[in-house]
Amino acid sequence: MYRIFIYLLPAILLLSRACTTPGQIMDPLPPATEKPGDTVTGEQLTVSATVVSAISRDGARLSASFTNSSDETVVERGFCYAVTDPPTINDRVITDDGLSTAFSMELSGLEMDTRYATRAYARTNARVVYGPTEFFRTMSNALANYVAPAYADDYSQEGISSWNNRARWNLANVHDPTVEKCGEYFYMYTTDASYGNVHAGRGHFPYRRSRDLVNWEFLGMAMSNDPPAWIKDTLNNIRQRLGLSPINNPSYGYWAPVVRKVGDKYRMYYSIPVDNYIGNGLPNTTANFDNTWTERAFIGLMETTDLATNVWEDKGMVVYSATDRGVNWARSSLSNWDAYFKWNAIDPSFIIDRESRHWLVYGSWHSGIVALELDPATGKPSRPLLNEPDDFGALVARQQNSTLRWQPQEAPEIIYNPETGFYYLFLAYDELSVAYNTRVCRSTSVLGPYTGYDGANITVGANCFPVLTHPYRFSDHPGWVGISHCCVFRDPDAGRWFYASQGRLPANAGGNPNSNAIMMGHVREILWTEDGWPVVMPERYAGVPRESIAESEIAGTWENIILSYSYGRQQVASEISLTVDKRVTGAITGAWSYDPLSGILVIGDYRLRLQRGLDWEANPRAPTLVYAGITSRGTSIWGKKRQ
Repeated sequence: MYRIFIYLLPAILLLSRACTTPGQIMDPLPPATEKPGDTVTGEQLTVSATVVSAISRDGARLSASFTNSSDETVVERGFCYAVTDPPTINDRVITDDGLSTAFSMELSGLEMDTRYATRAYARTNARVVYGPTEFFRTMSNALANYVAPAYADDYSQEGISSWNNRARWNLANVHDPTVEKCGEYFYMYTTDASYGNVHAGRGHFPYRRSRDLVNWEFLGMAMSNDPPAWIKDTLNNIRQRLGLSPINNPSYGYWAPVVRKVGDKYRMYYSIPVDNYIGNGLPNTTANFDNTWTERAFIGLMETTDLATNVWEDKGMVVYSATDRGVNWARSSLSNWDAYFKWNAIDPSFIIDRESRHWLVYGSWHSGIVALELDPATGKPSRPLLNEPDDFGALVARQQNSTLRWQPQEAPEIIYNPETGFYYLFLAYDELSVAYNTRVCRSTSVLGPYTGYDGANITVGANCFPVLTHPYRFSDHPGWVGISHCCVFRDPDAGRWFYASQGRLPANAGGNPNSNAIMMGHVREILWTEDGWPVVMPERYAGVPRESIAESEIAGTWENIILSYSYGRQQVASEISLTVDKRVTGAITGAWSYDPLSGILVIGDYRLRLQRGLDWEANPRAPTLVYAGITSRGTSIWGKKRQ
């Protein structure tokens, strides 16, 4: 009886159907003959899933196909759509007078920011066959009106790299950033570095501000051109105690500040290394080498009550490079890297732990990363620096479990995520011009032990995974290298986590032999895996509106990068295809699925965090979909949908 109903009722219903012109929306029709949601596969007529593209505020493009090996003739095909699920030919329908098996049509007149259900159908004289239901949401005004940032990655080509054009820098000339929010602005402070050293002689620690983390206003320098007097005085007092002559004109570097709000103050910890040889006191050049190591570095402290004023009060020394070798500062040659100093007093980071204890975490390339407890009232060490090096901090991480004093690990950044209950220690590995990459480990205590994704103990020198950033290249762009020395911060108002670092163009990009000296600030959003690990999104943050993502938007061609560690080499994107029938082909194979509630996209064996982002490599730049995750081997996996 059911079969008779299926085959006979449509013929009766079709007698009352209104005629339409091509592209016209049909009047509501009586109920369809197939059960809602069914795709008939046993009757030799099948209709594919609908691919939704070109979504706008009031329209979209729908594409589908049908196959027919039955003895019935398809007399009409098209799409039905509605705000209810599933849509039928009783709802709004669009069709034309063509009968090709593959068909595409343009919807218009839709409501803005509205979720629609749609499915393709094919009609014979006996029945209507539907494809699967797909969903999409029309754009809101925010997404439709979004304007991508227009500043160039290669700012040397735009004529804006000079000091006189600093008002146009935006994120040009960023190295070792730190970000803190004050009022309505985020403030970013950086190492003294610029393309062509155009900042030289104009002060130290460049800074800028932004309301949206996309558009940045360069403001100048946080420290005057004259270094704090205490550095030279302290240096020469130490040298005098060691029987060494004073250095009258030390060569200083100004590196890697960190800014944090502490109570009603903002504290900046900054590092100033002295680049003179210990023995003769002369500047560090090959000609001046006297078979001794270069002098120590110092970490100092400045305070202000308002970052907007840029009025800082210097509070003097916090810590300096510690050694356990006494007066044995001899160095056999410039190729000897068995460092004199055990703890290197640069690259400070600061955190207040769950017990309200204050910590300075610092170190670079020497024997490891250490945590030094501070007095909350002063921001200085909680006990005197008496016995080198034990009083200068407790070891929390090293690059390898050996006696080597020269280890390619630096730039610690430590944060606490109350949602996971872990402290996360981010570390920079390898040299900074190309090979720089970021690792992360975690612990339930500031002092560790810190473990990696594989459970290995980083505090005693295990190799740290996961790799979060690495030299990479998507198509249509030379890509980026030197992506590390990060700061990790949370927007206190929105609760979102971000990763900021520099990125460098590879050598000879655009024919420029000096392109590797181009340092562009990168800000990326951090999302979190289901098991509490951070993932850094592949494309830089650009303020793309956070609209919900419909499953129908995901099918298409993607570029995928697995950031397997390879010293100094860019990992290059490979192509994968996600089909409407949930298959994956190309560099990854298998099936895919998407859970819009959790934002988890599963591609083959990978569980990925999906969000909207900007395709920075496209011309013009345009919003797209991006994903990030961690493989079972502890390596990041990045992807973006090709436009």
